Amino acid sequence: MFGVSVKTLEAAGITYNGLLALQHRGQEGSGIAVIQDNAILYHKNVGLVSEVFNDEVLSKLPHSNTAIGHNRYSTTGNNTVSNVQPFITEYLTGRIATVHNGNITNAKALKEGLQTFGVNFKATSDSEVISALIAYYTVKLGDTVKGVIKAASTINGAFSLIVLCGDGRLIALRDGSAFRPLCIGKNQFGYCVASESCALDSCGFDFVRDVQPGEIMVFENGEMIYNNVELEPKKGCGLCIFEYVYFSRPDSLIDNLSVYEARYNMGQVLAKEHPVDADAVCGVPDSGLEAAIGYSAASGIPLVSGFVKNRYIGRSFIYPTQIQRESAVRLKLNPLTANVKGKSIILVDDSIVRGTTSKKIVQSMKHAGAKEVHMRISSPPFCYACHYGTDIDSEENLIANKMDLEEIRKEIGADSLGYISIEGLVSACGKCNLPFCTKCFTGSEKMPGKDDLEK
Repeated sequence: MFGVSVKTLEAAGITYNGLLALQHRGQEGSGIAVIQDNAILYHKNVGLVSEVFNDEVLSKLPHSNTAIGHNRYSTTGNNTVSNVQPFITEYLTGRIATVHNGNITNAKALKEGLQTFGVNFKATSDSEVISALIAYYTVKLGDTVKGVIKAASTINGAFSLIVLCGDGRLIALRDGSAFRPLCIGKNQFGYCVASESCALDSCGFDFVRDVQPGEIMVFENGEMIYNNVELEPKKGCGLCIFEYVYFSRPDSLIDNLSVYEARYNMGQVLAKEHPVDADAVCGVPDSGLEAAIGYSAASGIPLVSGFVKNRYIGRSFIYPTQIQRESAVRLKLNPLTANVKGKSIILVDDSIVRGTTSKKIVQSMKHAGAKEVHMRISSPPFCYACHYGTDIDSEENLIANKMDLEEIRKEIGADSLGYISIEGLVSACGKCNLPFCTKCFTGSEKMPGKDDLEK
């Protein structure tokens, strides 16, 4: 997500650049909405940012000082244009555009409740439900900010939100658990809000701070006009620790912890927990590279490049189907034979979910002549599905639920296999100033109850 409120009329272009910097977070669709004369105009489509917004499309977006944008990574709903954000919702007294990162667990109940009041839905995404719910409470309470707060208190699950109002205000909100990241930046022209600080850097904004758990912020004409913690912190949950393992760019700072530093620390912990005598350490691009640097530094084993990466292929984990993921792996990574042939290699990767990707990577290393391949994983085994916005497969398809450590090692063809412990992972991320959600590793949380809408 990206949103901007500035004193210039360059909001659409700034948002485009912000979405380019956040492309790693979603590759299935992209959209931008802007304000002009109290009207919200938008463009969205399936595809990468550069595919959805060419020069002609960007030139047709109005010159505006306020805009929001989103890159789609689907966890609910099919990959169609109707499910691409922002969602534009019209109501009796106005219009809003909403972008959302996370997953709502009571979306079905909320949707059914809104339908009884005559609300129509065109998409299958839970994000559309949020936008409609905000509109419903805005009409009921007579104020958009109050409507956002009331809607957020009715929602169960994970949500970071940015709302563009027809009157030109920009509203940003992070849920009480702060499950997904959200930060604010500032320059001489105004403010922006983004899922990661790397987008602030790319757009010429200085990082100010992270949005606090449960905090709502309102911006207008390049000024912050309101901020306050409005939602109670939720017990038993917190920031998704997989943000540090995989999702975020290494140059981002999230809740007081550098993603690069976290991954480097994970590699150092892995070297202590799972040492092995080998000739070289290699990282699997991209999110295994920093952990490999840490492993090499802690073990004293030389770090070498193990793969040449095709930079035009996206992140295989966030492709919507397994066939697409496997094809992307084959196209994306090619072993660097000169560095691995005849050597015993420690191969560091961020995770093993289904096992098919790891198996192909190990096979490719051995086909390139590696004498041994020792897999080291910078996250614990995935054993539970995620209800809050990570597209982890159903639990029966997770390899860690079907096989023990030795069986997984044999399945992927590695000579040894070691996962970081949950204690080691948490300690590697110790500088983060929030508690973590680790339930995909440690155990499923009981699904929240379904709240009824207030009549």
